[in-house]
Amino acid sequence: MRAVLNEKFVAESNEMEVVEGNHSFPPDAIAAEVLAGLARSPKQISPKYFYDQKGSALFDEITQLDDYYVPRVEQQIFEEFRLEMCAAIGTGATLIEPGAGSCEKVKWLLPELQPEVYMPMDISAEHLEASVAEFSDIYPDLRVIPQVRDHTIDMNIDIEASATRPVFFYPGSSIGNFDPASAEDFLRSMRSQLQGNALNESASGGLLIGVDAKKDVALLDAAYNDREGVTAQFNVNALNHLNHLLEGNISTESFVHHAFYDENHGRIEMHLRCIKSHNAQLAGQHLEFTEDELVHTEYSYKYHPDEFIALAARAGFLIRELWQDPRNWYSVMYFEPA
Repeated sequence: MRAVLNEKFVAESNEMEVVEGNHSFPPDAIAAEVLAGLARSPKQISPKYFYDQKGSALFDEITQLDDYYVPRVEQQIFEEFRLEMCAAIGTGATLIEPGAGSCEKVKWLLPELQPEVYMPMDISAEHLEASVAEFSDIYPDLRVIPQVRDHTIDMNIDIEASATRPVFFYPGSSIGNFDPASAEDFLRSMRSQLQGNALNESASGGLLIGVDAKKDVALLDAAYNDREGVTAQFNVNALNHLNHLLEGNISTESFVHHAFYDENHGRIEMHLRCIKSHNAQLAGQHLEFTEDELVHTEYSYKYHPDEFIALAARAGFLIRELWQDPRNWYSVMYFEPA
């Protein structure tokens, strides 16, 4: 079954429920957001437009690359410490995963965690539909409530008032895609959800989150400029996605992937560099791109653990547990409301 961003999808097995959420994706709103970004100097495209069906599949491929260390190191941490993580969270929770994608990482915690409910969220309806169907075949007794929504702007989800504690699960260092101020706001929105849905102060839920650390520049640059060129395809595909969504004709052949680590800001910067001046149409509007112009598509901020713990504290969270790999390349942290 084909689905687009503003359509619900229906699952027919394992008593799955589908909740679309309050946020919808009307074409006019998408066009306004995208055109506003492309009117800036420098031009910008939100990283959420990476994730059509092809983009989601390319990202899954990226996670398997040798150069992209993040999933490999993160998985090592989960394998070594998952029993401690499950003990910290406790059984019977409502586990909420923004940007769940393939729903693969939550399997690192199952079946030991034994959540009552699993709520995967993703902007790509098609990808989420396929992921949840496969996931529920493996875990038929787990209640799954997928939500098609853009979690970067809408976290006002309806966590049921039951005996379950809400726990957010945000692995993969996706928090780095927010600038620090926006990351604090995003954490605060999750903190607000825990406050609004907690049954009592002693069972107020928590947040299990993956955070990538600052490290050798060469290692970081290689991770975002892989030798196979998959990240380059992923980056350029955002233009294909926009062309499809907004009836555009931006020349994807006129752009190349450009990524580097900015030590001053502690972040990877990802751009599309125009290699040939050209005009284009998008959502009925005229666009001009000039040679060597950069279109910004993503930041990926890196944090030393103490930096991120301080940021989370400003958003109303207290650190309870911290797990790292032997080289301190990556951290998994468990927070509870302050």
